[in-house]
Amino acid sequence: MATLRDIKTRIKGVQNTQQITNAMKMVAAAKLRRAQENVVNARPYANQISVLLSHLSAENDITQNPFTAERQVKSAAVVIVSADRGLCGAFNTNLIKETVRYITEELNSKDIKAQLFCIGKKGYDYFNKRNYTIVGKQTGIFSALGYNSAAGISQELIRGYTDGNFDKVIIIYNEFKSVINQRIVVEQFLPIPIKKESEGDKKIKSDYILEPDLGYIFNYLPSKHLKAQIWRILLESNAAELGARMTAMDNATTNAKELIRTLRIKYNKERQAAITKEILEIVSGANALKAE
Repeated sequence: MATLRDIKTRIKGVQNTQQITNAMKMVAAAKLRRAQENVVNARPYANQISVLLSHLSAENDITQNPFTAERQVKSAAVVIVSADRGLCGAFNTNLIKETVRYITEELNSKDIKAQLFCIGKKGYDYFNKRNYTIVGKQTGIFSALGYNSAAGISQELIRGYTDGNFDKVIIIYNEFKSVINQRIVVEQFLPIPIKKESEGDKKIKSDYILEPDLGYIFNYLPSKHLKAQIWRILLESNAAELGARMTAMDNATTNAKELIRTLRIKYNKERQAAITKEILEIVSGANALKAE
């Protein structure tokens, strides 16, 4: 049975934990606003460059471009974008589960060799301890996230693809929807998926004046498109991580508050029982003296 000193020590420990979780919640909330703005600003550019590439592909032979030409897939690179730190709820756990599921059901079942490229320490730590082939990693980039990081990752993936190390690149990441909602997305990176234009799109398509010429721009644009998509994905993942951490720390702070209330009730009951026991002992001793 816990003594009053033990209960009081535990209350103090929970209060210290509550202060930490509340501070982490406030830090995540402060960073989230900026991260959310970055995502909102990056999405239009990434979407429009994809639309432009689709427009140009309608007038070019995509089978001649190494970034858009389909190959027979014998090996695939799976890029997992996880967090560098924990304490963000099921953010990393759900992402890892989806990656394992995709490798097992979509690749291994079709005799496609899976090669992992890990962005974020949590994903790397998990797969590095298990029987998975890891061809690349990037950790610690979210503490000071910059476009150079996205460009470096994009170049590394493009180099591996053009060298024939893998025939397909898939990216699995958390898309930011709201503070309490993140959606896991499995997205093809290479070869670049070209969306077919509908009749409505063709009718409203604007006339473009292209310099130096359409073919040159179509060959130049894919590398820009890939860098833009990687940058958007990193921003999405960063905002989703902060939202998940903010929610997790808010829940932890609320649970700590409830635990403190429960422990204080227990402390008061134990204290009252101890006082009652002492009174009974005093009364019993006084009655025994009177009887003598």
